[in-house]
Amino acid sequence: MGSRARAATRRPRSVPRLLGLTLLGALLPGLGLIAGGRRRIGAFVLTLFLGLVGLGVYVGLTRRDQVLAAAVVPSRLLLTSVLIGALAFLWIIVIVASHRSLRPATGGAGGRALGAGFVGILCFAIAAPAAVGVQTVLAQRTLVQDVFQAQGESKSATRPKVVNVKDPWEGKPRLNLLLLGGDDAPSREGVRTDTVIVASIDTKTGNTSLISLPRNLTFMPFPKDSPLYKYYPEGFGKEGLSLEGRLEWMLTAMYQNVPDAHPGILGPSDNEGADVVKQSVGEALGLKLDYYLQVNLQSFPEIVDALGGITVNVNERVAMGGISSSHIPPKEWIEPGPSQHLDGRHALWFARGRYGADDDQRQVRQRCVIKSIVDAADPQTLVTKYKAIAKAGQHLLRTDIPQELLPAMVQLALKVKSGTVSNVTLDSEKLRLKYLHPDYQALRDTVENALESTPAPSATPPPTTTRKPTTTTTAPPPGPTQNLADACAYQPNGDQPN
Repeated sequence: MGSRARAATRRPRSVPRLLGLTLLGALLPGLGLIAGGRRRIGAFVLTLFLGLVGLGVYVGLTRRDQVLAAAVVPSRLLLTSVLIGALAFLWIIVIVASHRSLRPATGGAGGRALGAGFVGILCFAIAAPAAVGVQTVLAQRTLVQDVFQAQGESKSATRPKVVNVKDPWEGKPRLNLLLLGGDDAPSREGVRTDTVIVASIDTKTGNTSLISLPRNLTFMPFPKDSPLYKYYPEGFGKEGLSLEGRLEWMLTAMYQNVPDAHPGILGPSDNEGADVVKQSVGEALGLKLDYYLQVNLQSFPEIVDALGGITVNVNERVAMGGISSSHIPPKEWIEPGPSQHLDGRHALWFARGRYGADDDQRQVRQRCVIKSIVDAADPQTLVTKYKAIAKAGQHLLRTDIPQELLPAMVQLALKVKSGTVSNVTLDSEKLRLKYLHPDYQALRDTVENALESTPAPSATPPPTTTRKPTTTTTAPPPGPTQNLADACAYQPNGDQPN
């Protein structure tokens, strides 16, 4: 009875003091219990809380990369959501217990009601952000599971096998990713890949070279060891076709037309079109392409809006619509200007607007959009808008990157974020890219020279593919690169389309 009496005498007698100590006990769990006389349990809770805070600070400062890597492992994300919920529940219990320990044995009904209401507000202040945190973590888990399949659960005819998941870049100086922009709008029959970009990433430095291929390339080659080579030994194309007929034999049509003509020829695949384009583009560039990332352009505005828009320099008027061949002008334009903030709809047209522009101009804009998205995905944006970003990502992306590789991909993405992104310049005239028969041997030499111009830390030679002999006598052009920060700078062009 004596100890209870002493504890009761230590309880605050005024309502303001009671509420103040309750708030302090909520901010520093355990302190309210100590003030209410429950010193042993209070000291334990306070020590545990300070230990968890210290651990969190230590991990955040010294293990940031590992935390980000864990954010792409579904099992760890599920465990994280459970831990967030459990910690919030225990915190609420401590707040309630602290208030009960501090509350006077005798007190008016008004004071008790005010105290209960204050405790309810504190509990809500803990439960609400915890609920948002759990929802965000589960949204990330859903995104990972929907977009990235485990290697044993998905089918790919061209994906390399992951031998060392912990260090998949061992002995691999460059990772080559195929970026596809597929337009499967309701008004279009099938899917055409109007955007084809290869990102070649230095796995040591994160420096990335982007190579854009025109959508209207013809006679795209296949490796000699591909089953498609026997059907198209001279490349995917036909002689003597009109411009309209040639469209069905261009790079943009391969995704749809080759699988339609030869279903299953490359082997089991969840995305035959991507595997076909991957093989052919790799052979055209002289690179072994590892994985693909396919963006559904109809969902592209959703991801840009989820990021809060992107900022680009607009150097020339960009048409929003219009048909050049039919002389139908667009009704809207994106006007020139520096640091223009674009929403999803305008960003899509900035990337794909064709009226009064050629493929070279569009390719530069597309690369600048990629750079602006990387710039927009800063930590603050990801934290505050992640649920919307994750939801958009489910509709936007298809890939053959396996789940097992995601932690290593996150580490590489951090290097890319801090590295240099450059553009490999392709001379359309020298490479005959706009002709019926492009000079693919010279294109391979251009890419090889460009990638070699940036010294790689590893002496391991880059993977090669079987190159189809060519009869052209075009001299191999140099392979210059241009930093995208320079290519995307504000340099207004005086010759604007009308």
